Amino acid sequence: MATAGPRSFSAAEVRARCAQGACLVSCRRRLYDLSGFVRLHPGGEQLLRRRAGTDVSAALDGPPHRHSENARRWLEQYYVGDIEPGDEQSGLCFSPGAMPHYNPCVLPQDLVDWQKPLLWQVGYLGEKYDEWVHQPVDRPIRLFHSDFLEFLSKTAWYVVFMVWTPVVLYLSWVSYTSLAQGNTRLFASFTTEYSIPVHKYYFPFIFLLGMILWSLLEYLIHRFVFHMKPPASNYYLITLHFLLHGQHHKSPFDSSRLVFPPVPASLVIGFFYGVLRLLLPEVLGLSIFVGGLCGYVIYDMMHYYLHYGSPKKGTYLYGLKAYHVKHHFEHQKSGFGISTRFWDYPFQTLIPEETFKKED
Repeated sequence: MATAGPRSFSAAEVRARCAQGACLVSCRRRLYDLSGFVRLHPGGEQLLRRRAGTDVSAALDGPPHRHSENARRWLEQYYVGDIEPGDEQSGLCFSPGAMPHYNPCVLPQDLVDWQKPLLWQVGYLGEKYDEWVHQPVDRPIRLFHSDFLEFLSKTAWYVVFMVWTPVVLYLSWVSYTSLAQGNTRLFASFTTEYSIPVHKYYFPFIFLLGMILWSLLEYLIHRFVFHMKPPASNYYLITLHFLLHGQHHKSPFDSSRLVFPPVPASLVIGFFYGVLRLLLPEVLGLSIFVGGLCGYVIYDMMHYYLHYGSPKKGTYLYGLKAYHVKHHFEHQKSGFGISTRFWDYPFQTLIPEETFKKED
């Protein structure tokens, strides 16, 4: 049975739909419905809506910023049909001179079966995995055959806040009251004569130190673990990479996979608590730990907001969102800071400023 060809739309029909609230744009007569994506647009919803009913071919390489190859592939997911011949000159389209090097008419055939769990498929991609995983798509991901394991691998953003905020508050109170007893001293296991007392007034600074150490740990894990390039011949390392972070780069707007689910997170958090208990006096280690745990909660909330929030143009969060989107779509080997760009400076992994052009 022959499949139907793409539908044709008149310029009048496109304008009518846009007037009703739809966000339709065209590129060389190809029409795209971005209504479901408009709120997530990195440049802001209003910027994208201003282009509704217009041709965006020039905008892909021009203002407000140059779009990456991945952004152009991303656009193809929303293809709904073609503009009727002759309507290109009706005011719907702009100059067709952009993107001479890119053919938007054909999407590459995917290498996996999206109707089946992906986790056990990606290891077979071999040398094709790294390129595949860094070509993002807008669709949900299923990892496991088991509904129970699948449930444990996903979570809503507010669950992280609801689970860990009470823990942070309780452990902060325990740390402060324990320090107030005046029994905590540094280096007491080596010498009593030169040991240093740790007063309760130091708690806010120790807490802040924990947050700073978390931000460094966040950077190091993101760069050296999440963005390792697994050997093409190693099925298990490819599978592990996809489980840890590759899934997020493949589907960056899967809302159920933007924060760390509490059950696996508790195992990792417990490990770091154990390390601090071994290295530092109990109360001091706990004080640093609770600061780091607070930093983690802020990080996860920030990460979700950078994907789903709509920060006001010109604000710090607006710039941070644009920075993080660049990391996903164009600069996967730099821009590892999420809650802050700070560590990208000393480690020289900052995304070049020239890749960001001033918006109209």
